[in-house]
Amino acid sequence: MPGPQDAALRGVRVGVDVGSVRVGVAASDVGGVLATPVETVPRSSDEPPRAGDADVERIAEIVREREAVRVVVGLPRSLSGAEGPSAQRARTYAGVLAARVTPVEVRLVDERLTTVDAHRTLRESGVPGRRQRAVVDQAAAVIILQAALDAERASGSPAGDPVTGRRRKPRTKGTTT
Repeated sequence: MPGPQDAALRGVRVGVDVGSVRVGVAASDVGGVLATPVETVPRSSDEPPRAGDADVERIAEIVREREAVRVVVGLPRSLSGAEGPSAQRARTYAGVLAARVTPVEVRLVDERLTTVDAHRTLRESGVPGRRQRAVVDQAAAVIILQAALDAERASGSPAGDPVTGRRRKPRTKGTTT
């Protein structure tokens, strides 16, 4: 019987693009082939997210409504692969979301340049600049999710790194784990 980590697992996947003002949400079909936009959810605040925040609750509701089997959250790394403050915010958000949607698996996937790609795609499709703001987060979520779906099919393994809903103890100097 397939486990939750099985890439061949049938079911909807939800993609999330975390921004400081909005969160873009996308979802796949049940076969995990095609990502489509779902919604742009306004952030409750720019502060670290908590269970109970309206945006976290809305995304958890989308995961439940669609009976999702996996959630992928974009991890914004720099071109060099380094992680800055945006990546840390995405990690924190993913952890809060993972605790909220458990037992649904949440994974972090590299999302370098997805917002740039989303703006370019919207521009090429004729969406005016001022209207792009309303949908760019959804478009970025689609790109993140589609890349994860494609990687999953190509490798046979889920894309990205798993997130737990528990906070890890910080490492102290001299410990190895």
